[in-house]
Amino acid sequence: MKRKAFVMHLRPGCGEEYKRRHDAIWPDLKAELRKAGVSNYSIYLDTKTNTLFAFQCLADDATDDRLAEQEIVKKWWHMMRDLMDTNPDESPVSDPLEEVFHMD
Repeated sequence: MKRKAFVMHLRPGCGEEYKRRHDAIWPDLKAELRKAGVSNYSIYLDTKTNTLFAFQCLADDATDDRLAEQEIVKKWWHMMRDLMDTNPDESPVSDPLEEVFHMD
């Protein structure tokens, strides 16, 4: 099992709406994430900076690098683009974080 962490950025005033949309995340999207080997996925919001911290576990044979090709993922990105910084393909701008400590 691998661990992955990254940060994204919300636009000011979008925290409540971001949470509301994730509270109603589509079952098909969750299924696609699981199929790609993603588990234990959490997102935290620093309300002072509008920074989102995301953490997920990946199966050793995870195919998360191909999630961007899935229509359900593209639809989710399209729906979320008004709340956060995005790339030209509407994917969230995300910056990977380097793990410097871990304890089981």
